[in-house]
Order: sequence, then C-alpha cells, then structure tokens
Amino acid sequence: MGLLAIFTFHFPKFHYISSEKNIRMKILTAISSVPDTTSKINFTADNTQFDKNGVQFVINPQDEFCLSKAVYLQEQQGAEVTIVTVGDVSVEPVMRKALAIGAKDAVRVNANHTDSQNVAKEIAAVAKDGGYDIILFGKESLDYNGGQVAGLAAAELGLSFVNGVIGLEINGNSAKVVRETDNGKETLLVDMPVVLAGQKGLVEENELKIPNMRGIMTAKTKLLKVVEPQFTETKIRTISYEKPKSRSAVVLVDKDNLDELVRLLHEEAKVI
Repeated sequence: MGLLAIFTFHFPKFHYISSEKNIRMKILTAISSVPDTTSKINFTADNTQFDKNGVQFVINPQDEFCLSKAVYLQEQQGAEVTIVTVGDVSVEPVMRKALAIGAKDAVRVNANHTDSQNVAKEIAAVAKDGGYDIILFGKESLDYNGGQVAGLAAAELGLSFVNGVIGLEINGNSAKVVRETDNGKETLLVDMPVVLAGQKGLVEENELKIPNMRGIMTAKTKLLKVVEPQFTETKIRTISYEKPKSRSAVVLVDKDNLDELVRLLHEEAKVI
C-alpha cells in the first residue's frame, strides 16, 4: 500500500509598500509688515523717508486672509506652511505673530526693498528651491498698494497666476480657485504649482486665525531663517512723500434748503 503524505506549507505574509512617498503639500505665504491704520504717519529727510518712530506694525490685512487660509489647509489637509518676508530685523515681531498663528517655518530676506520687482525676485528665489505647490500673496499691501509683486513673482517662476482670489479648494494636484472680477465671480481649475493673490473673502473675517497663548510661546522658540538678498539694483527712486490734504470743515445744510445745497455743490464743492 502506498503512503499518502500531506504537507502543509506556511508562507510568510508580505506587506506591499507603494514606492511613492506620501509627500505633503507645501505652501509658501508672503507676509508684509505694514503700519497699522491708526498710526500717525510722518516723513523725514525732507519728506523722502518714512518715519517709523512710534508706528505700530502689523501683518498686511490681505496677507492675513492668505495666511489664515494656508493654516486651515495645514490643519485639514496636512499641508506645511512657510512664511517669507523681505525686510530688515524690524519685521521679525510680525513674523513671530505669523508663526504664532500657525505657520511652521519662516524665511526673512535681509533687505529693505521698496521696489516691487526686487521684492518679487527675492521671494521667487526663495520659492524656487522650496518645491512649493502653492505660493500665496496678498493682492496688495496696505502701505504701497502697488498690487504688482504676486504677478511679477509668478513671471519670475514661470508659473500660472490667478489674482483676486476669494475661494480655494485643493483636490490632488489641482486647485479650484474662485476669483472676484468686475462683473462677478469666476471659477478656475488650475494645476499646481501655482501663484495666487488672495484678498478679503478668502476666509470670512470671523474665521481669521488669532494667536493663542500656546502658539505665542511656541513661536518664540521657532527658528527664523535669514538669507541675504540676491538682487540689489533698483529702478525706482523715491523723490518725495506727500500727506493727503486735510479734510475741510463739515457744512450742515437744512434739509428743506435745497437751493443752498445745490449752490454749495456747484460753487464750493464743484461736483455739479
């Protein structure tokens, strides 16, 4: 009689690991340090230099909307937020506030440029080596109101640029962007990396991130990376600053005296 042998084989379990790394989305947010709107503004050196004495500086309001949106993406989708500022050491308190709000890293370009093109080139130089998926700017700064830096930086980087952004959603390697236009709103789907200029509406005002005590204490120990400027030539020279004219005294006109109101608008205000 033949023998029947039964063999039981125990194979080891194999765990297959994808060769693709789980790479986090990286966001670079440009921050400007600007005078608080309640500060008294003065000029020195025959009205050619801005007097910083006694002026309270804050994060540029448009940048604050962008930073808050970036931090929300960090919390909800695992992004990593880095801030970049072009300025001397005096801008560091504002950078610390941005870190307290939730940014992970900070880069300061050690220059005090007022030339939009130079600022754009410096930020683009930082962005080139960082592998960022989204580069966020405020639409314009409160002090100069130029609105040029974001577009110029996009040109330096050779990336797509969307201005006036009031909505942003991320899905894979694409960004769904809502921008404000003169005629309403426009929705775009753009591939990343991309440069975006955000403004009020990117998050609601009541959703703006406010530093808490833990964030403030953590921000004090975070390292501020300082890099030297690569572009020093400027094509702009400030000739002089001039304050707006003081408002004239208010003239009250009786609601029933329409003839006098028309006369004042025509002869004094010269608007009709």
